[in-house]
Order: sequence, then structure tokens, then C-alpha cells
Amino acid sequence: MQKPMLIHDPVHKTILLDEFEQMLVNTKHVQRLRNIQQLGLVDIVYPGANHTRFEHSIGTMHMASVIGNSLNLRPDDIRKVRVAGLLHDVGHSAFSHVVEGVLKRNPSLQPNSNGSRITKHEAFTRDIISYGLPEDNFIARYVETNFGTDPYEFFGEIAKIATGDTSIKKPYLAQIIADDVDADRIDFLLRDSYHTGVSFGMIDVDQIVRSLVIRNGNIVLGSPDGSGYGEDMALTAAESLLISRAHHYTAIIHNPKTQASRVMLLHALEDALGSYEKKAGMEKAKEEVVLFFKTYNDSDLLEFIRSHASGKSLQLIAELREGSIYAPVARLSQKTIPPSVRMALATIARHGMATKKLESLLARELGDVLVDLSVASGVPKSMRISLGEEDAFFYDESALANGLVRAISRQLSLTAFAHPSVVTNMDNSTVSLKLREAVDTLSPKLLHFIRTEQYLPIEGVLLLFYGVHSLFENEEDGFVSIPRLRHITWLYRTIRILRDSARLRNLFDYSFHEKYGFPYSDRLFEDIQILVAMGIVDEDLRYYEKGGRFRQSYEYVLTWDGVEYARMLADAYQPEFGEIREYLAMNKHSIPRDIVTIPANRYASKKR
Repeated sequence: MQKPMLIHDPVHKTILLDEFEQMLVNTKHVQRLRNIQQLGLVDIVYPGANHTRFEHSIGTMHMASVIGNSLNLRPDDIRKVRVAGLLHDVGHSAFSHVVEGVLKRNPSLQPNSNGSRITKHEAFTRDIISYGLPEDNFIARYVETNFGTDPYEFFGEIAKIATGDTSIKKPYLAQIIADDVDADRIDFLLRDSYHTGVSFGMIDVDQIVRSLVIRNGNIVLGSPDGSGYGEDMALTAAESLLISRAHHYTAIIHNPKTQASRVMLLHALEDALGSYEKKAGMEKAKEEVVLFFKTYNDSDLLEFIRSHASGKSLQLIAELREGSIYAPVARLSQKTIPPSVRMALATIARHGMATKKLESLLARELGDVLVDLSVASGVPKSMRISLGEEDAFFYDESALANGLVRAISRQLSLTAFAHPSVVTNMDNSTVSLKLREAVDTLSPKLLHFIRTEQYLPIEGVLLLFYGVHSLFENEEDGFVSIPRLRHITWLYRTIRILRDSARLRNLFDYSFHEKYGFPYSDRLFEDIQILVAMGIVDEDLRYYEKGGRFRQSYEYVLTWDGVEYARMLADAYQPEFGEIREYLAMNKHSIPRDIVTIPANRYASKKR
């Protein structure tokens, strides 16, 4: 038997790899990660941030076993989650998420797999683990001999664990690697903080790990000793992770230099792919994109750009190499634009083609600039906390967590960048004004463009809010009475019912499950949080007593800006809104609501 490999890691200190893990480390798939930087071009801003996906994969493997041991998993299950942690990024593209951005913006370049278009690295990870590794005869024989199972069956399970697919027999194994509180997230926050030198806040890893328990086949936050104090500490530990996540976005992802570097590389890569497609054809271009995820490292991707890009894009790459990074000349954020514009930009940012069109049109309007529109993602959606005999959502039990979910959802940045040599000749206030005016003009047109391509479920949710509002709104004697929805679960149930209508099926294109005793959709929860974060819907915190414990619940009311925005949507979706309104009118008395009465001028003043 081969001796364990000893790795000295700056974050986790000593890590041991057994014989099988060493075999996997030495495959081309894992070795490729040595030359893919974890944070892409962030070392331009933080010089120490040149750590790689390889280091992170080793760290995720280690954290997976720490969590597995704390949960008292069987040794063979701990081996599986360690292997899954080691392999969870093998399908990641070069230069972090830039290539994924190119695919979202250019659907014609998206490769196909089993009839579906691929836009995310997880699909490539599943393919490499499920089909690439079993083809290695040495590894296949080891699996057959030491695990007593078919290599394709073994790695098929590992692929699901590595990508967070909870359809497996033991869903908690997948949740260890990819969930709201997981080994991947813990390691990258610790590692990115260490290498950037930026403190994202203290992450109490030991407390977080001790607070994870298995209940009904799923990992939840809980008290190891069943005490109320233990529940409080579980919440506090998970909150620390979420605070770090929020700081990570602000300090790294939305740092202006990071954004500028990313948009420079993205434009150069799009240009190179466009040129390659013209020369070699669409299918060859798609094949090349697959190589970005399965074969290329950072240097290979740069070489592809140098081989195929135009002179202007080659200049962008040269400037990146020389540290001549474009500088911001105008920036709009959630703090500087009204809710209606915020909502429009948040919707556009989640549609790749529309984002590209907006950025191109704005750059043409403003002159010699590059424009970047980005929003935060990845809010916690499914983490539960065990409270005695019941479970509840983490963000329902923690007002801090709920606020942080909103803070992450709110992060939006539209920035125009120019070459350092021309920035001094530009009047930033004039450029900002032109940017804002152009956004006001272009946003409605781009939203119309998106709607001609596809339905937008988040707009369906807003129409439902507006339908309730229009049923109960009443104004007289200078006061306005408006409905406040008492239960978010009513939204889930109603949308699942409306989704059965042929006309509304695509508008309410959400997947539901009933693991929590009621219809629940991760994506729907995230869309509701976006509506709140963008100032379209107000969320009010309320306390109630149940079983001797005071619990939190959230109630929702449409803001004045939300009413104005939804009224515009109702015109765009007249047949759909008519059916929604008809359903609500028929079920008017079963809608859980309070009626809030306030001075009309104070409600309308929120528009300012």
C-alpha cells in the first residue's frame, strides 16, 4: 500500500491524502487545476491572490472530511465526500467564471449535452467524473478491487455528490459539498481571505461544523446537545459565514479594478471566439469552448486569444499583462438609481444576451469605453435549522441572516471603464449623466426584447403581487389602504396552482418540492428576495408565539415604485394578468392579508 501523501496547507495546516486520492490528484483533470487561478485576475488588485483551483480542491476535500467526521459518517461515506470535494472543480473553466459569462451572452456558442445547452461548469464536472475517470484503467481497477463496485456506478455517484445533486440515496453527502453551508464555501472564503489579505469577518469553522446535524436525511443547523443555547450558537456560526460571503462580494467581486480586468478579458475572448467561428465554423467553435472547461488552463486561454483576436483585443490583453487597467469613469449602483431602474437592470443582468446588448449600446452612446453590468448571486435558499421537534429556515430564524440575504441580493453595479490615458480628459459627472439617461432610454426596449425571447417568471411574481394589490387597494379622504400579504407560503402554493394553466405555465416556470411540508422553490424564494432588494416589494418582520417559542415571519406589501413598475408589466402581459386577476377575484376571501392604511401622500412620496 502506498504511503499517505503529506501536504502542508497555509489554511488547514497538515492534510493527508490516501493512495486513491493520490491517484486522482495525479490525473490530468486535477493537475490542470494547478494552472487555473481561483480568483481569475484578482491578483491585479490583491497581489497575493494567485492561489489556484488545485489548492482550493485539496482544501475542500479536507473540509468535507472534517464535516463528515463531525457528523459521524461511516468511513466509506467520508471517503466518498473527500473524493467529491477533491473533484468538485475539475470541470471549471480557465480564468474563473469569465468563460461562463461568454456562454450566457452568446447562446450560439453553448455546447449541447443530452439535448440541453450547457452554460455552467458543473455540467462539465459531472461529465469528467462520470465518464472520464472510469476510462482510466488504473483507477477503474482500483475502484473494482477496493470499493467492490462498477467504476461507472461509483463515479456516477461521486459526480452527483460533487455537484450538489441531492437525488442520491443519502442527500446529505451532496449537501456537504454544495449547499448553503458547505465545504466548498468554507474553504474558498478562508482561502480567499488569507491570500488577498482582506478580512471578511471571523468564520468560526469549528462552531459551524459542530452545528451541522443530519435530520430526516438532510443536513440542518442544530444544537448538538439539544439546548436552546446550542441553537443560538448554531445561528451565530452560520451568520458569520454569511457575513463573510457578503464582504467577499464587496471587497473582491465588485472591486472596480477586478470588474475592469474581467470586462477587458471578456471582450477579448468574445472577439477571439467570434473570429474563430468565422474561420472554422460554429461546430468547431463549440468544440473549442468544451476544451476551455476540460483541457485549457489560464495560459492556454490567453494563447487562444492571442491566436485569433483582433488588434484591439490583443491590445487589451497586452494592457492586462502590463497592469494598464481601465479606470471607472461612471458607476451606477443600487444606491444611486431608483427602484424601477434597479429592477430593470437586475432583470437584464440575469439575461446574457440582453446584458451584452445593453453594454454594447451604452458603450456606443458614451464613446471609447467598456461597460460592465453585474449582480450578486448565490444567496442562501434552503438551509434549515432544527428547533426542538421542528425545522425552520435559517433566514426566518435570524433577522441578521435575512438582512444579509437582502444585502447580497441588492448588490448591483453598472460601470463604464476607459483607458487610463483618456480618463483625465473625461468629465465624470457628464459621463454619469449620459449613462443614466441612456439606461433610462434603453432598459424598457431591452426588457421588451427579453420578453419576445422568453417569459420572465420574476415578472409573473410581481404581477401576482400587483393583482392582490389592485383587488384590495382603496383611496379616500387623503388615505390609501393597501394589502399586506401575511404568508410567503401562500405565494408558493398559489404560483404552483397558476402554473398548471396553459397560458401561465411559462410565466410561472418554477420547480417545486415538498420536503418542508409545503410547496417550496429555491428559485422563487430568490426572485422574491430580488423584488425586496430592488425596492419593489417591502418586507416587514413580525413575531408570533408557537409552542412556547417566539418565531419570526415576514409579510409583504407592494411599494409605490412596485405599483408603477407592475402597472407597466400588466400592459405587457394583458392576457396573463387578466387570468391572474380572475383567479384572485374568485379566491379573494382566502388570501391571507392585513390592510394597512397610511396617508396617500406619504405612500406616494416613496416614489421620490
